[in-house]
Amino acid sequence: GEAAAPAGAAQATGTGTAAPAQAPGSAPDVSAAPAGPAQATAPRSAAGPETGTGTGTTRATVPRDPAAPAGWTQPPYGIHRLHVRTPDHHEATATLVVAPARVPQPPERTHGFLVQLYSLLSARSWGMGDLGDLADLAAWAGRTLGSGFVQVNPLHAAFPGRPTDPSPYRPSSRRFPDPVHLHVESIPEYGQLHDRALLDDLRQDAAALSEAVLNKGALIDRDAVWELKRQALELIAEVPLTPGRRAAYCDFLAEQGQALEDHALWCALAEVHGPDWHAWPEPLRDPRSPATARARARLLDRVDLHCRLAWLTATQLADAQRAAEDAGMEIGIVHDLAVGVHPAGADTWAQRDLFAHGMSVGAPPDAFNARGQDWGLPPWRPDALAATGYAAFRGLLRGLLAHAGALRIDHVMGLFRLWWVPEGRPPTDGTYVTYDAEAMLAVLVLEAHSAGAVVVGEDLGTVEPGVREALARRGVLGTSVLWFERDWDGDGRPLAPEKWRQDCLATATTHDLPSTAARLTGDHVTLRHRLGLLTRTLEEELTEDVTGTAEWLALLARLRMLPEGDGDEPAAVRAVHRFLAATPARMIGVWLPDTVGDRRPQNLPGTWDQYPNWRLPIADPEGHPVTLEEITASPRLHALMEVLRPRRSRTAPPGERPV
Repeated sequence: GEAAAPAGAAQATGTGTAAPAQAPGSAPDVSAAPAGPAQATAPRSAAGPETGTGTGTTRATVPRDPAAPAGWTQPPYGIHRLHVRTPDHHEATATLVVAPARVPQPPERTHGFLVQLYSLLSARSWGMGDLGDLADLAAWAGRTLGSGFVQVNPLHAAFPGRPTDPSPYRPSSRRFPDPVHLHVESIPEYGQLHDRALLDDLRQDAAALSEAVLNKGALIDRDAVWELKRQALELIAEVPLTPGRRAAYCDFLAEQGQALEDHALWCALAEVHGPDWHAWPEPLRDPRSPATARARARLLDRVDLHCRLAWLTATQLADAQRAAEDAGMEIGIVHDLAVGVHPAGADTWAQRDLFAHGMSVGAPPDAFNARGQDWGLPPWRPDALAATGYAAFRGLLRGLLAHAGALRIDHVMGLFRLWWVPEGRPPTDGTYVTYDAEAMLAVLVLEAHSAGAVVVGEDLGTVEPGVREALARRGVLGTSVLWFERDWDGDGRPLAPEKWRQDCLATATTHDLPSTAARLTGDHVTLRHRLGLLTRTLEEELTEDVTGTAEWLALLARLRMLPEGDGDEPAAVRAVHRFLAATPARMIGVWLPDTVGDRRPQNLPGTWDQYPNWRLPIADPEGHPVTLEEITASPRLHALMEVLRPRRSRTAPPGERPV
């Protein structure tokens, strides 16, 4: 085990453990069978080896360990039940995870885009970006720019409300995607509708939504988009499936099993009783109660609709990944796994025994926030995870990786420990609760191996000693943001490109940070000043910000990466990315709004009503929204991307309006 992997904490609660993975080509160490209470409480229902992505079972031949005892049969990669009988007739069982040493690795060098999908409207969007737009972006970027990936925000099922919480990082469920991302016209049954009058009216209303966002200063209205799509999807669901489509749908239902049944039933019950299951009639708060079974029978049509929507969304997710691969992308779509879920959503209802109700995940006080943070996300119980053989974590990963080339894990430190805050108490009263990181990482490696997917961990901020090293040993890439990469062990100056780590996704910014243009101009400081978010005077904040930015620009100039001279913002943005290209980072991510000079952040942490978080379309430097078609035609984008892939860049299609 590792110092940073608190396996002992989980064992002390009477749970199982996992076999540590070994170096490639060597046999996994399966000799560390758990002893005592840990074995005795392992669930017997999880017996048998299993692995795969949900589309079949994958078995890999594991080399025999020469140190293994005679008669020992080396188990294949997968999840196993280990039964132990001692000479004095004691018996025990445990879950055994047999995994490769590392997750699959990306190419030696690749670049791609980072984008919040809702913000990427095309000429055909229904008021927000959708999976059709994602497939188009991936196909264009792969073929035109030689890009290797497109990373998107979490596409988890949102928690419904009036208004719906627009944050993709506080979903109702992480296990299933949100059908609001569907591109309606790409559904095969759409073309088979005979009475199209109502559907045409809905399309006109959707066009008006897009027009308001793109040309009238309106914010993206997820609820309005969903209301139109819901009506359209209900019409489409009335079209009978062809035999082949019906067979594919039945296969999907069989693969997803009880998890999908529970999710669809929660959606149907929420339509009747409201989204917060804590306020439902008492018998319905238990997904296995007789009353809930009777409610399911009454709501069977709605349950089937929500199952159908999950299938359609999964199909379009697969289409987007296929479009990326067909365009030559080495990785394809990078999906994002949020830290947790809404306390009143589908997952906490269906998996209620796995969550620590009355607790919330957050962050302890630090130099930047003396009060700490409470994110309002109930945590998984480490003892319950271990007692069930990490089945929930395995299922979650398997579903996300089924149609992904890579997975980004937000706050990846949560595999090791999370800051738990008791309900009704300030974050300062919280404490760290450790997870069995060795087991969590083994499950992650196993599922990523089965899917052939890269894994990127968001490891920004305060990180426990040993965590980055443990992740690196498993092949999990880190995240490096330019403005934070300084010689913190030395003089604190910007870190030279050759000193950056190789195994990371390197980028200039993220969805929670200012755009590169805003950082270079100081617009992000004045924005926070206007909203009353500064803790010091505007002059003090600007002085510190200008000094920090000047240090980076001076380094870029010394490295002759800023040849165009001072004061040219697009040139400075290109220089920043030229610097990223000079680092050894395996993956370079370009924030798509940076390619057109957008100055507005997608999310401003610490705000709620003061700023339109998660509701802004991508815009040009003047704040005018731009479409996918305009972005791909932008001379500014092509000039920027030449820094990363000059020989593969081509001009935009004729007739498109440049940005």
